[in-house]
Amino acid sequence: MIAKCTVSFKGTKLLEAWGRIPLATTEPQGRCCFHRSTPRETMAWSESVDTLLANKDGLAAFRTFLKSEFSEENIDFWMACEDFKKTKSSAKIASKAQKIYSEFIQADAPREINIDFTTRDHISQNISEPTLKCFDDAQRLIYSLMAKDSFPRFLRSEVYKELVNKQQNGNQKRWLPFL
Repeated sequence: MIAKCTVSFKGTKLLEAWGRIPLATTEPQGRCCFHRSTPRETMAWSESVDTLLANKDGLAAFRTFLKSEFSEENIDFWMACEDFKKTKSSAKIASKAQKIYSEFIQADAPREINIDFTTRDHISQNISEPTLKCFDDAQRLIYSLMAKDSFPRFLRSEVYKELVNKQQNGNQKRWLPFL
């Protein structure tokens, strides 16, 4: 069955998409496309930022939260760096590095991340011959910022609390297919 899934907070729509809801499954029925994780998995997100980022649904929820705070460039940069580190082709390394640099690092980049001058300058000096480790210092800084600042706010947010409550209620109200 296909259904429209929406996550909203105080009347503001945060996420909306069309998703497939299973009609018959051995799991509790009715997890919508934003709630594929079990309530136990969702609660586990609070253990660490690593646990959150390792879970596809956790990552999506965290990104939505960061977007609501106008700081999604941090998670997007982190994800771009994770993808970049998996690059095998030297031609692709250069082109991906340039894309990350122009989008997130260079002065006045459209989605400029907040890093110190020394880190930015070091990357700028070495971008002409990038390596798979060229963004590591910046990625560590952004990770630290998210772990120490954004992640605790996410856990205290109504968005996260509402998501946990919806999932817990969904397990109790299995007759409602959208919860």
